[in-house]
Amino acid sequence: MEKKQIALIAHDKCKEEMVEWCREHYDLLSAHSLFATGTTGNKVSKETGLAVTALKSGPLGGDLQIGARIVDGAIDMLVFFWDPLTAQPHDPDVKALLRVATLKNIPVATNRASADYLMLALQSSRNGN
Repeated sequence: MEKKQIALIAHDKCKEEMVEWCREHYDLLSAHSLFATGTTGNKVSKETGLAVTALKSGPLGGDLQIGARIVDGAIDMLVFFWDPLTAQPHDPDVKALLRVATLKNIPVATNRASADYLMLALQSSRNGN
């Protein structure tokens, strides 16, 4: 199985859900390289033991750093648990990130259900299917 570069982002109200999801998929995620915006990455790493490269916090440019990695071909998939009911001060950065992921044909999961499907696809490729 090819090692994938997976980006993890979670808005404040979704961080606990991201941690729970990472715990649930620990075995599969631990076989890949994980990158995350600052607070999300530090929280996931601390609470799950997963190795995560934490970039800047989202509002401080972390979303843009992930976007730049996507442009450079250094991210294979994006798991972004976003909060659709809370206005984000860095909303233009979020939209730019999602736009570049779409342009570069990167699979994006925006909630737990779609993230679970991405993990099924990874598991399938791990099993040689």
